[in-house]
Amino acid sequence: KAGDLRGGGWRLLRGGPNPNFLPRFPLQALSSLHPECEYIFQLEKEERRCLQYISEQGNRSTGCHPFWDAVSCWPHAVTGETIHRACPAVFSLFKNNTGSVSRNCTTGGWSRPFPPYHIACNVDDDIPESYFATVKVIYTIGYSISLVVLAVAVLILLLFRKLRCARNLIHIQLFVTFILKSVAVFIKDATLFSSDDTNHCTLSTFACKVSVVFCHYCVMANFFWLLVEALYLNSLLLSSFYHSRRCLWGFSLLGWGVPVLFIVLWIGSRVYFEDTECWDINEDSPYWWIIKGPIVVSIAVNFMLFINIIRILIQKLNPRLIQFNNSSQYRRLTKSTLLLIPLFGTHYMFFNFLPDYFNVNLRLCIELCMGSFQGLLVAILYCFLNQEVQKEVHMQWFRWQERSYGVVSPAAKGSQMDTPF
Repeated sequence: KAGDLRGGGWRLLRGGPNPNFLPRFPLQALSSLHPECEYIFQLEKEERRCLQYISEQGNRSTGCHPFWDAVSCWPHAVTGETIHRACPAVFSLFKNNTGSVSRNCTTGGWSRPFPPYHIACNVDDDIPESYFATVKVIYTIGYSISLVVLAVAVLILLLFRKLRCARNLIHIQLFVTFILKSVAVFIKDATLFSSDDTNHCTLSTFACKVSVVFCHYCVMANFFWLLVEALYLNSLLLSSFYHSRRCLWGFSLLGWGVPVLFIVLWIGSRVYFEDTECWDINEDSPYWWIIKGPIVVSIAVNFMLFINIIRILIQKLNPRLIQFNNSSQYRRLTKSTLLLIPLFGTHYMFFNFLPDYFNVNLRLCIELCMGSFQGLLVAILYCFLNQEVQKEVHMQWFRWQERSYGVVSPAAKGSQMDTPF
């Protein structure tokens, strides 16, 4: 059925009477339908409505009979009548359009649609394929670069003993979630799009379900560790985090354990109530909120923490309130915090209040393309631009020079770790 619809809708855009082709979109979306699947399933819904309408109309001996042309439903018409149909809503997946298509009822039956769908609805069948292919290339490059840079950042923070503080341990676990998310995306793409002949809309294997579950867990853990980072920064600014190491277990439970709980609940709901396809189709599924709900809440909490951090910083940076001893500490923290806060997922707040399919092209660009480089930005800001990390790397470099060549740099003698935490 899906294969017939796959051929039916797209080839008809060019006005062909026997459609048999639809470009395959090699794209995965982390929290919604694959664009191709969404296209197919929306057409399936429209077809079911049309067939029900046709059955209710009954057989009429005169005029043109109602029929489904794989894109739109055409009603009964008398000979010589012209019927106009608005562009199908499914085309809004690619471009906003308000055009219409017409057919004449002739003595020989229905005429071809005029103007053709791709002209009337301003849809080019080459645009979606090239667009989604470009998006896939961009996010593949983004996740690959992020994976390598994050791995280097984790090694740096683990190798140097002086950098093993509570703050950096939290950073490391955030880095790991970005690494796992990148790996999960590659695994999911390899599983669902390993072959051009694979119909990922109806694929239902144990391997593909495991890849989807792993991907959802990694994404969820990533959001919760971003929440941990925001909570930790709030605690630092409030000067209420004196025993940070004692709270690491609590943060670990929040970042790793809570997503496990919701993922297990979601798996159970899919197994017993909605064991369809590869579990990556979540349209109209109430069980999807078991995963989406906590993520939305974490984003909302992060946004509120963002506002609170800005409020605290404005207060603490008041020259009349800053003491001489801690002024440098707050200014350094302010610089790093203001750079890191936009990476807490606050940009997702914009999409939380919009329909799931609002401006899919822009949504995919932000969530997949820009999101794939988020790990890279976090690694640069949390690690490579961090003054403590830079000083420790320089000190280790100077010590290596001293051991190898017997040269002691003046910078090495004067360098001291000045971390306030």
